[in-house]
Amino acid sequence: MSHDSDKPSDSPALENRQDDVKRTSEDPDERPAPPERRGSSFMKFVASILGSKNPITHPADPQTNTVWLLDNTAYQPVPELGSEDQSAEEPVPWQAEFVSCIFETQGRKDVGNLVASIADYIGLDGESGISVSEVHERISARVQPFVDVVSPGRTATLELDINGDIQSHQMGPSDRNGIICQTIELGTSTHISDRSVVQPTLTGFGNTMPAPKTHFATPEGWLVISDIDDTIKHTMTMEATGILRTTFTEQPVPITGMPEFYRYVQEELHPAWFYLSASPYNLYKFLHDFLHQYYVPGTLVLRDYSWLDVNGLIKSFTEGTQEYKTDRMEKIRTWFPRRRVICIGDSTQRDPEAYAEMYRKYPEWIHAIAIRKVKDVAHMEERNKDERFEQAFQGVPSEVWTVFEDPVELYDFVDQLGMEDQVL
Repeated sequence: MSHDSDKPSDSPALENRQDDVKRTSEDPDERPAPPERRGSSFMKFVASILGSKNPITHPADPQTNTVWLLDNTAYQPVPELGSEDQSAEEPVPWQAEFVSCIFETQGRKDVGNLVASIADYIGLDGESGISVSEVHERISARVQPFVDVVSPGRTATLELDINGDIQSHQMGPSDRNGIICQTIELGTSTHISDRSVVQPTLTGFGNTMPAPKTHFATPEGWLVISDIDDTIKHTMTMEATGILRTTFTEQPVPITGMPEFYRYVQEELHPAWFYLSASPYNLYKFLHDFLHQYYVPGTLVLRDYSWLDVNGLIKSFTEGTQEYKTDRMEKIRTWFPRRRVICIGDSTQRDPEAYAEMYRKYPEWIHAIAIRKVKDVAHMEERNKDERFEQAFQGVPSEVWTVFEDPVELYDFVDQLGMEDQVL
C-alpha cells in the first residue's frame, strides 16, 4: 500500500523516549510481526489447512483471554440497481460480518514505562492544575490494548436471539493479530425490519465489553459514512503531540454542533451509520464509548492491525488513509449497493480525495459529500485552500459536494437530500 506524502515529521525526542518499545521504519503494511507474534503466522497457516482438526487451535478461555465482540450491521445481499433482480418470491437471507478481537489476559505487560514516556513527551508532568495520577491512570487504560499480547488460533461461539430464533455459530480461528472476521448467515426471517437491533454474545464472555449490537439495515435507503478524527472528534491529527494528547490523556471532545447535526440527519433520513477511521482497532473501546455518548450508534470500522510503538500509532492516523478508506468503502458497497450514501469528512488528511475517488467510480452510489474545513489546528493553510478542494473534486458535480466550517451550514444541504425521498 502506498502512503500519503503529507505526514508529520518524526520527532527525535520521541525516538529517544521510546527505547523500550519496538519500532520499525518499514512500510507498516509490509513490516514483519513483532517477535512475540511471529509464530502466529505459522499458526494461521496451519489453521487454514487443518481447520477444526488443527491441534494448535483452541477455544478462547474466559480465564486466560479477554475478548471483544464489535458492533456490526446486518444486510441482505442484493444485485446492484440496474442488474437483474431476484425473484420477489424468493426470500433474501440476512447476513453480517462479525469481528472479534482476542487478547491474552495473562500476557498483559507493564505499561509504566510507556505511560511515563507519553506523559514526558507531551509535557504533562510540567502542567499545573492537572491531577497527574488521574491522567496517568487514563493513559494506562488506553495504552493497555496496544501492549496486550494478541491470541491467534483461538475460536469462539457466537449466540444470537433473532425474534425467538436462537442461533449458535462457531467463529475462528483468530488470525495473527488475534482477530476473527467472519461473515455469518442469519436466516430469512420476515419479521426483521429496517433499524432492528439484536444483542449478540460470545459464550462465556458476556461482560467483557460494552454489550455489542447488530443493527439490521434493509437494501435501500440512506447510508452515512463518517470519518471520526477532526470530523466529529477533536484529535489534532496534523500534530504528533496533539494525537497523543487527545488520544491518551484527555477526555474526548466532540466537534461543536456535530452531535446535533447527526441527530438531525437521523431524524430526517433514517440512515444506516458507518464510522470509518484510520485508527487501529486497539482504540475500539475508547472510540465506541465516545460515539455512544455523543452520536448516533453505528458500525465502527478501524484498521485491523496493531501498533506497539507511538510512532506507529501516529502513522496510522496519517499514512495511507486514502487507500485504506476507499478499500473499506468498497466493502461497504458490496453490502449495500442500492443505498444512497452521504460521506462526511474533514480537510486534515485525504477525505476529499478518497470520497471524490469513490464518486467518480460509483456516481449512482455516492449522493453527497461534506468536508469540514479544519481551522482549529495549526499548519492547515495549504490543505484548506480552495484550489485543493477544486482539484480533489474535479469531475464531481458542484451540487454533490460542499465544504463547511460550521455544521449549521449543512442543514439546508440535508433538506435538499430529503427531497429525493419525495421524488422517489
